[in-house]
Amino acid sequence: MEGIDKIFPCIHTGWYVIKSARDMNSLYLILKTLHILGSILFLGNIIITAWWKLMADRRSDAVVVAFAQRQITLTDYVFTAGGAALLAIGGLGLAYWYGIGFWHTPWLSWGLSLFIASGVIWVAILVPVQTKQARLARSLANGGPIPVTYREELMSREAGRRERSEYWRLGRIWNGFGLLATLLPLIAVYLMVFKPV
Repeated sequence: MEGIDKIFPCIHTGWYVIKSARDMNSLYLILKTLHILGSILFLGNIIITAWWKLMADRRSDAVVVAFAQRQITLTDYVFTAGGAALLAIGGLGLAYWYGIGFWHTPWLSWGLSLFIASGVIWVAILVPVQTKQARLARSLANGGPIPVTYREELMSREAGRRERSEYWRLGRIWNGFGLLATLLPLIAVYLMVFKPV
């Protein structure tokens, strides 16, 4: 375990220095706890975020939508990003602990790749879209209704009309990429637990 202080410099600057087998076991348990806690926060928030957004959008009430969009953005920064950081620190730390090569172990490289892909979708597409939606919803909550409600849009599509507002257009993008960004880490969980490849 030489060199672990280079990966985790906080160990030497923190409360104790690892010297015994018992302390090494404590580090393993800390890394495992960080990984599990990160997984709970990350997956829990991306799943509940979709629920919040779906329920708020179904109401088509600009005040409710504005509140939900604001909370979605805040919880993404706190719980999704925080959970992802804990997940990565714990997971990569455990792989290092066991001497597993990240890119030479198929289940780990696939799981890590899916996790990274989900993060790229989140940063490149979902955060900018939900930020725009939050701005739109905030301006609508200050006096205007959402131009075309979710129900009206569904009915107009069924009738062959193409009535759309910017909020709902962005919502379709968010829903599609949000589903993908949620499925990828769920597949990663399967790979991490069952190690089929």
